[in-house]
Amino acid sequence: MVDLRQFLTAGSGLWWSQTSAEPTVLVRALLDQVADIGPVRAFVGMTWDPAIGSELPEEISVLSYGGLGRLQALSAEGRLDVLACHFSSLPRLFADGHLPCDVGLVQVSPPDDDGNCSLGVGVDYVADAVEHTRVLIAEINQQMPPTTGSRRIPLSRFAATVETDRPLLTAPTTAVKPVDQRIAANVAALIEDGDTIQIGVGSLPAAVLATLRGHRDLGVHSGMIADGVLDLVETGVLTGARKEIDPGLIVTGAALGSSRLYHSLEQIPVEFRPVSYTHDPRVLSQLRSLVAINSAIEVDLTGQVGAERRAGVTVGAIGGQTDFSRAAALTGSRSIIALRSTARGSSTIKPTLEFGAVTTSRADVDFVVTEHGVAKLTGCPISERPHRVIEVADPAHREALAAQLRTQRFEPSANTALH
Repeated sequence: MVDLRQFLTAGSGLWWSQTSAEPTVLVRALLDQVADIGPVRAFVGMTWDPAIGSELPEEISVLSYGGLGRLQALSAEGRLDVLACHFSSLPRLFADGHLPCDVGLVQVSPPDDDGNCSLGVGVDYVADAVEHTRVLIAEINQQMPPTTGSRRIPLSRFAATVETDRPLLTAPTTAVKPVDQRIAANVAALIEDGDTIQIGVGSLPAAVLATLRGHRDLGVHSGMIADGVLDLVETGVLTGARKEIDPGLIVTGAALGSSRLYHSLEQIPVEFRPVSYTHDPRVLSQLRSLVAINSAIEVDLTGQVGAERRAGVTVGAIGGQTDFSRAAALTGSRSIIALRSTARGSSTIKPTLEFGAVTTSRADVDFVVTEHGVAKLTGCPISERPHRVIEVADPAHREALAAQLRTQRFEPSANTALH
């Protein structure tokens, strides 16, 4: 066990890798030792560690870019600070000292013949944070696959290491429901052969990827990949042959899936790049075929998207949604927001965003897709948008939405001069 007390003192700031690359052994050491260290501030993205939600010592205050995974429980308890930032901003926030980076905890692959370790399946913000972190401590996991695409870290860079031999954390599995399959079919109809797609993880993204098996020469440039991407590689659908940049390569920052995915990474054409590349607008602007496929908690009648909060609790994030949606709508091919028309018995299509935060502007949304159809918003004036969005709402809620629409003004008054 690593003694973190020689590297952390009261008031220190640290970060650690997220999701499947989370250095669980080191995080548990922190939880065990922090009472002796004193108050510390920690940054982490998505975490699946149940101890973070239920057993977090009072000495640790947590900062994140969203309320993903077990961080939802912290948000509900009022113990989570959330940065209102795009994922693409994280490299600059680390560089400028806005994020805690006295110490970084990482999980890496065993060193190669030159003594260098790979960040494996968790490059994302970690590769950028490493450049600005004074002390690095590593869990060297024999089962972490080495990956290509980012700079490796020499063993000499680590102040301390602990060796493990354990399976990577796998993504929680959620069954794909018929409603997801109907939404996926509507999304797939908007994808053309040769497109480069960005998509997340979860049951709906899994359904979308499964529905694309009849397409050809698709590419992927995304913040993360899951098993569905591997399936498309194996069936010959995902070749990346027509990508404007990185042709033939899957470009991502993280892998969040099953052991089957992790074991296959060395056999498929994938490169793991840092956020400073995957989400950089200068990079994304070169992908003229980019199709961004993102989800939401709620969408209002003009196409504004809320994907962060529900009933006072942060359950999502800005993440990379705006980075990719804006690039796809502005310089790429199309920006798609896909969601179920109802959640917990209520309509997800609303006159105004009930939970407040606008994650993605209506100007960056080309299509809103539900199981009831596709609302095309590209080139659509504000006065017409609500009618199109209502058409994809659940039929049981359309009349109420139309009635509320009549009380709002979405078009200019006849007495208003336009300039």
